[in-house]
Amino acid sequence: MPEPTRFAADYAEVAEIRAREPERVLELARARARRPLLPADGRLMVIAADHPARGANGVGGRPMAMANRTELLDRLRVALANPGVDGLLGSADIIEDLTLLGALEGKVVFGSMNRGGLQGASFELDDRFTGYDAQAIEDMHLDGGKFLTRIALDDAGTLPTLTASADAISELAARELIAVIEPFWSSRVDGRVVHDLSADGVVKSINVAQALGRTTAYTWLKIPVVDDMERVMESTTLPTLLLGGDPATSPEETFASWRKALALPSVRGLTVGRTLLYPPDDDVAAAVQTAVSLVR
Repeated sequence: MPEPTRFAADYAEVAEIRAREPERVLELARARARRPLLPADGRLMVIAADHPARGANGVGGRPMAMANRTELLDRLRVALANPGVDGLLGSADIIEDLTLLGALEGKVVFGSMNRGGLQGASFELDDRFTGYDAQAIEDMHLDGGKFLTRIALDDAGTLPTLTASADAISELAARELIAVIEPFWSSRVDGRVVHDLSADGVVKSINVAQALGRTTAYTWLKIPVVDDMERVMESTTLPTLLLGGDPATSPEETFASWRKALALPSVRGLTVGRTLLYPPDDDVAAAVQTAVSLVR
């Protein structure tokens, strides 16, 4: 029998494999231990790590917090080691690094699909699909794809983004893979893209997003926690994950808002990145454990 493909021992070996044995990425991805999407309790705790691919490296007052790749990977490995963390949402580069390191065994993994709308760009709302496509997600034995869909009535870039999002939903569903859509009702204010985080704004974004594609059988939502979440969640029957974003409130206030929203119908769990990976005290393990305790 051929010798099983082994994991990289450290980051130096990751770099060596990428240079000399790039085929090992796909070999390990296809051999990766997998699990059902939902555990017995029906809840999901997913760590998000696709921000740098859109040029969004900032966390709080640290504008380049996520720029150091090995530090980010260290923090992700701490988070993924918690047995209450179900999986990862990431761009291809991060997913492949963690696959080589063996950190995604037995985890749910969602691939980030559209990273073309770079933060601050004049074309930010024309968010082209520059990452995974449905075929690559299937080939890599991932569980689904995630994409950001910002809906701005004052920007023509919205239309190609909506069209690409609808196509992604249809193509993933044809493969019985989950499509996680993250919608925002957006506009430009003084040249910057801003999101309407009122209950009405989130409901409008949900109503557009949940109708995209040839079928919604495999569509999930990823939405922010805002005021009047009860009314927000009355707008959908789709399984929903709450996103963490880059909160301006204290960790205690943030966790309290998540706890309340997690009790609502259709809410299945959390998809959080920066809040847990770069907490104010830099205690990643403690922040992750707090979030896990809220989910389950």
